[in-house]
Amino acid sequence: QVQLVESGGGLVQAGGSLRLSCAASGRTFSRYTMGWFRQGSGQEREFVATISWSGGGTYYADSVKGRFTISRDNAKNTVYLQMNSLKPEDTAVYYCAAGGVGWKVTSWGAYDYWGQGTQVTVSS
Repeated sequence: QVQLVESGGGLVQAGGSLRLSCAASGRTFSRYTMGWFRQGSGQEREFVATISWSGGGTYYADSVKGRFTISRDNAKNTVYLQMNSLKPEDTAVYYCAAGGVGWKVTSWGAYDYWGQGTQVTVSS
């Protein structure tokens, strides 16, 4: 079993930054691909970023390229999402996910484990 807990969300003005964290426990973490997804009010859950188990490969949605950075620290069983130059359209609940899938897999249904989410609100 894997448990995932997100933190770091909050309210920020447009152009600001936040760093989200996802702490994993319960099972070997380092061999899982990790992903970040988000879901705005009334919207479908969408892909944000993924990272390979080694941390050597990352992949981003076009909407966040150049602004967001995903990273992981396997010694701490934690994955991060650094979000810069935030826009109001980034407002959503952000979820982290883990799965034994290829590191470029962008469909949320392919992942095995999910956190409860953390709210990010960007004001204009």
